[in-house]
Amino acid sequence: MSLPPSSLAAPDLDVLLITADQLRGDCLGYAGHPHVRTPHLDALAAEATAFLAHYGQAAPCGPARAALYTGLYQMRNRVVANGAPLDARHDTVAKLALRRGYRPTLFGYTDQSEDPAGLAPADPRLHSYEGVLPGFVPRLAMPEDAGAWRAALLAKGYAPAADIRTVHLPRDGRTDPPTGAPTVYPAEDAETAFVADAYLRWLDEIPPAAPYFAHVSFLRPHPPLIAPEPYASLHDPEEGGPFVGRGSLEAEAALHPFLAWHLPRIGKGSLVAGAHGPIADWGERERRVLRATYWGLVAEVDAAIGRIVAELKRRGRFERTLIVFTADHGEMLGDHHAFGKFGFFDAAFHVPLIVRDPRRPAGHGRRVAAFTEAVDVMPTIADALGEALPGADGRALGPFLAGETPQSWRDAVHWEYDFRTLEEPQAPLGLDRDACSLAVRRERDWKYVHFTGLPPLLFDLAGDPHETIDRAGDPACAATRLRMAEALLSWRARHLERRYTGMLLSERGPIGAPR
Repeated sequence: MSLPPSSLAAPDLDVLLITADQLRGDCLGYAGHPHVRTPHLDALAAEATAFLAHYGQAAPCGPARAALYTGLYQMRNRVVANGAPLDARHDTVAKLALRRGYRPTLFGYTDQSEDPAGLAPADPRLHSYEGVLPGFVPRLAMPEDAGAWRAALLAKGYAPAADIRTVHLPRDGRTDPPTGAPTVYPAEDAETAFVADAYLRWLDEIPPAAPYFAHVSFLRPHPPLIAPEPYASLHDPEEGGPFVGRGSLEAEAALHPFLAWHLPRIGKGSLVAGAHGPIADWGERERRVLRATYWGLVAEVDAAIGRIVAELKRRGRFERTLIVFTADHGEMLGDHHAFGKFGFFDAAFHVPLIVRDPRRPAGHGRRVAAFTEAVDVMPTIADALGEALPGADGRALGPFLAGETPQSWRDAVHWEYDFRTLEEPQAPLGLDRDACSLAVRRERDWKYVHFTGLPPLLFDLAGDPHETIDRAGDPACAATRLRMAEALLSWRARHLERRYTGMLLSERGPIGAPR
């Protein structure tokens, strides 16, 4: 259950929101991965509540983070792509922090584009999708060019840091095919350490009794897939089992027209700096090298979080800090002959979530198997700060943190993916732009994918956990398909825009209130 607001609004609660970009929910030791080494996150999970069936709401980064920061599904916040503006009327986690008296401070990036309404045509904020979510005070801004970090590298004598296109090249400069060679700089000079260092130095400026709200946003393990030592050589590419999916790229593409269109479009340059052409040119060996590098980058983020937790404990702030660790979206990582984040497969949307509320020890060490979603994060933080968010799509996870299980909880998760582009109206698919979207309902044993303008998909996850056989056209599954389609429609109807649905204008004046 949620604690009463009078006890939750304590002035000594610190809030630390940590995100790792593009981190799969299964690539963690505490989640049971047999190879990835995350001892520090494993230790944090042992002192917190770990949600094992947590899913993001959208992809790529901008849409995923819009859902995380607003508590609203994509169908409501309407951030459908990197660069799609976030309507200023939506509540956000930064605005929540301001209302509760914090000065929300950012280390990293939020990838949120400004609402153009009211901005002058020449306003520079209209020229980048990498805006800072309004309300956050950027102590260390880390847009795509990572200028502050590259300047630090230059000051240390790393000449390649002069150009973001070369700073991620390996020592020998070769990237195609990828070899797993390390960066020219060691881990202590890498971007991940740079962000963690900035946060730790900032702690020196915070009076011991003063509460704070900080968001530490790590880029890794997001590509480019190159790691510093000792993480570059941490994993042997031969580690790990086979990639999941159909046996060949052609077989994978035959599953659905969307895949036939998208898979050939995945470029090497989206994974490795300096490479060109489609990833289809690479074979299993290259996929294994990239996977091993990704696992090393996960370990690098884990080490940075370990340093942060150790410092909070040393300073005596750990037991007064609400810690939320999650990711915006996942990563295909070679499965289904794909890399990146897109579409409908679990790998691209299953993400980690660890929450530690020091005032709720009953939940410490708990592993929650119930379905949770990115839209639950903001209501959970609000609940911890003594505020309800009746307009949010997500639900506060307070009962789980208190060691309880709600009597009524969701039996499925949902996500959306919008694949419209401004540069390329989807002529190959025969769709207009507004028909380029899909929505997913994922239950324990079944998964239904509804495309606006293409045939649906239905997967029997109990018998086909790797999503390789479409059962949508199977007469034996017709009742399941209908049930799930109706459930998806009900989900959308329930969460449609409802700002004024709780208000009526009457002869007595307004009745009710906005949500």
